[in-house]
Amino acid sequence: MTGGIEAVGSIVEGGMLARAVEPRAGEASHGHAGACLNCGTALIGPHCHTCGQAAHVHRTMGAFFHDLIHGVLHFDGKTWRTLPLLAWKPGELTRRYIAGERARFVSPMALFLFSVFLMFAVFQLAGIGPPTDFKSVQPVGARSPTELRQELADLKDARAKMGPGNPASPLIEVQIARLQKELGERTVPKPGDRVTLAGNPAKAAKLTAQYTGIAFIDRAIDKWRENPSLMAYKLQSNSYKFSWLLIPLSVPFVWLLFAWRRKFGPYDHAVFVTYSLGFMTLFYVALVLLGAIGVSTGWLLLLGTVVPLIHIYKQLKGAYSLGRFSASWRTTALSFLIFWILFLYIDLLLVLGAVD
Repeated sequence: MTGGIEAVGSIVEGGMLARAVEPRAGEASHGHAGACLNCGTALIGPHCHTCGQAAHVHRTMGAFFHDLIHGVLHFDGKTWRTLPLLAWKPGELTRRYIAGERARFVSPMALFLFSVFLMFAVFQLAGIGPPTDFKSVQPVGARSPTELRQELADLKDARAKMGPGNPASPLIEVQIARLQKELGERTVPKPGDRVTLAGNPAKAAKLTAQYTGIAFIDRAIDKWRENPSLMAYKLQSNSYKFSWLLIPLSVPFVWLLFAWRRKFGPYDHAVFVTYSLGFMTLFYVALVLLGAIGVSTGWLLLLGTVVPLIHIYKQLKGAYSLGRFSASWRTTALSFLIFWILFLYIDLLLVLGAVD
């Protein structure tokens, strides 16, 4: 029951966030004579030409709940102009939005925000997510080598600041000797050492990592070893909180495919990437729902592999006015680059979970 409530909450949150970044240009409103209730400017149309507030202001609970549902699910008539193009003519949608047709379509970021929250809500209802039942490979209460070394360094600093004859000095020396012995008895990882972060013997599953010598990354590895279930939960939570990171991570890779064609700038690639991510999230929501009604796994795997490639090809071809060969090789290249983007994204989530 709690998971269902959280999932519904995620959908509502995604809709409201999407609505917050979606411009209101092109939306209908009631006419109203007189002055703007917000800034006092004389009205000459359905919106104030000074501050932009709608002339018609409601004060009923029915209108309030209408606005709530409208903001979460509707995005106005733009949705029904945007989604068909996104599905069947993504290149045309991308090109027209970049060219300036902003009021006609849902903005890429609004669509992306709503689709991401919808995807995670549906995945939560379907019980899809990373495992959170890993067991720690360290004894309960055991401190990591990083923590021991930090405590040892603090004690040595404290000893250095003490003057001669300080009554606390013998106690400090005893603690330093104890920590040095504990560190000596334990295997202290070095850069390049691969260790097991967590394991689940019942499922024959384990998670490994390699020490790098970079302090904050190695501390993250130690945190995973100490409490893997908590870190897995943080990974799941951060995966949608920081889903927007996929956009800046993807844009440079798309730019590489057009580096010698200067007519296309970073903004063009950002619109392309964001609409593409919006489609992919909605598409995988559809696959989960198809699986829930009994469509076979084989068909779902086939659709999940072929449809994204076709969509990327059509969007590249239409958005950048490419020929078939140019669109084909860029689709192939981008399909391999996606794995690197996801690898970087997951690595960032692991680090963010450790420093959160």
